[in-house]
Amino acid sequence: MGSINSLIRSNIRKLRPYSSARDEYEGGEAVFLDANENPYFSPLNRYPDPRQRSLKNIISEIRSVPWENIFLGNGSDEAIDILVRAFCEPGEDNIVSIDPTYGMYEVTAAINAVEYRKAPLGNDFSLNMEELKRRSDENTKIIFLCSPNNPTGNCFVYHEIKSIFDWFKGLVVIDEAYIDFSGKPGFLGEINNIPSLVVLQTLSKGWGRAGIRLGMAFGNREIIDVMNKIKPPYNINSLTIEEAVNTLGKAGEVKKRMDEIISGREWLRNRLSEFTFTGKIYPSDANFLLVRVDDAGALYGFLRERNIIVRNRSGAAGCENCLRITVGSENENEQLIGALRDYSKKKATKRNSK
Repeated sequence: MGSINSLIRSNIRKLRPYSSARDEYEGGEAVFLDANENPYFSPLNRYPDPRQRSLKNIISEIRSVPWENIFLGNGSDEAIDILVRAFCEPGEDNIVSIDPTYGMYEVTAAINAVEYRKAPLGNDFSLNMEELKRRSDENTKIIFLCSPNNPTGNCFVYHEIKSIFDWFKGLVVIDEAYIDFSGKPGFLGEINNIPSLVVLQTLSKGWGRAGIRLGMAFGNREIIDVMNKIKPPYNINSLTIEEAVNTLGKAGEVKKRMDEIISGREWLRNRLSEFTFTGKIYPSDANFLLVRVDDAGALYGFLRERNIIVRNRSGAAGCENCLRITVGSENENEQLIGALRDYSKKKATKRNSK
């Protein structure tokens, strides 16, 4: 535990956090005259629980993690930002991540004036341990790994990720935003065994609640305490807490929809492989497919004219002429394939007219 304390920025170690009215009183119903709230328009006239205890207790049961090891943020992006602010000294420390990956790691580093180093993935988008080691040094405070990775869709090999802890002494943050679609074990079970591990998850993907903005960070108590020390006092609003509680109470229904998306992913893979303009369709453990095509710009534009919006990821390392296609509903997937058939006919007509 001492090693974690040594990683924390000195000003954060000394920080005396803001204490809100609801931090100081933890009881139930009372005559609340402490927080300068409007006494009318109940219940949203009251500030939410700054520790989100009722919601954390539910997450604790579902994920089998003690509630003290859970941080809740305004999406995972807030957790990412707080980790960088807590552990990285601007202008001195650095962050290492893979390339390509989720772009907010780099953006957050830039916002906080922290150097960001990219370790290229292998040609098959596998983890390149030598590149990670080569870019890490004594000033590297955090390694970010997104697994399943965005935009490539693949999970990294479990024992390869775990081997990082043998040589790296900073924090390793594993972003498991898409883990519910993978069918593979994540790292939640390791948070009490590995003090420097942080796992990020979200309700935005598998749980279908991107609109409420709720991200989760799991880690040892010392890391979570530091994150809670930095966060705004009421970073999760009452409506988000209420909707998250309702959603987590429908785990069976949500699991059914997750299974439908996984089946849709395989159906979409099979249909996409039938077109001559598609090349490699990369293996996916997420709710999307990365597809290499002959002309990503032209195909993206054609689909956009049909009001079908995908992501052109050609600018990402190793993703030239690649589209990232999210698995939609059965009807949305069929609309996509119908549009692609029209695109195929258009290309054939153009070739025959020459």
